Amino acid sequence: MTINTKTVAGVNIIEIADNNVDSRTVPDIQQEIFPLIESSNQLIIDLSQVSYMSSAGLRMLLSSYRKVTAKDGKIVVVGLSEQIKDTMSITGFLDFFECSENATTGLALFLEN
Repeated sequence: MTINTKTVAGVNIIEIADNNVDSRTVPDIQQEIFPLIESSNQLIIDLSQVSYMSSAGLRMLLSSYRKVTAKDGKIVVVGLSEQIKDTMSITGFLDFFECSENATTGLALFLEN
């Protein structure tokens, strides 16, 4: 599991570089994401390299969303595969997140305000 993080214009960008986000990988992802949420309320999660997300991954996204919005922040999910986008749509998760094609266009969603 590789997780790349960087900050651009005050927005934390987390790139998950693993094919699967599931119960095996979620603890490592949370270990990276949750401290960033404590220090910032603007977050992009880049899932462009993820082709499969289990319910554990969806719970992790929802938990991240709740932590960010509790701080009056914003979270944008970018690079969703069609399969993950369909799953998030069916489960209602797309209602919680702003989505974008990639980190560059996701960053623009923060800068336009």
